[in-house]
Order: sequence, then structure tokens, then C-alpha cells
Amino acid sequence: MASYLLLAIGLINLRYQTGHEGVLKDSLAIVIPGISMLLISFAKATHSLLARREVMAVLAVVGAGLVAWAITN
Repeated sequence: MASYLLLAIGLINLRYQTGHEGVLKDSLAIVIPGISMLLISFAKATHSLLARREVMAVLAVVGAGLVAWAITN
């Protein structure tokens, strides 16, 4: 769900900040990790890696940071 959230926020950011300097760079900094996390979650080989507690913690911190940055940006 976090990957969908990052994807949606990135696309909303791109739409509503049209005309601002560097909006594409900022939006891609949010969308690319979201798409990456989404694609990784569909790969069967990565399921055991994603189920590890430390990986979930790192992804939660990175995702929360990106969401906070996207909202304040």
C-alpha cells in the first residue's frame, strides 16, 4: 500500500505544481521509489527478503520520509 501511496502522491504533486521550477525532478524522486517498491513486491524471489523485520523497518522509514517530504514540498 505504501508503494501505491508514493505513486499517487508523486503524480498528484506533478499535476498540482505544474509550472514550478524542478517539479518533474521532485515528482520523480517520489514516483520512482514507489514504482520500484511495487515491482519488487510482485517478484516471488523477493518475498522472503521483504518479510524480514529489518527490511520492513528500512522501507517504512524511507517511505515515511518520502511522504513527509512530498507533502511539505
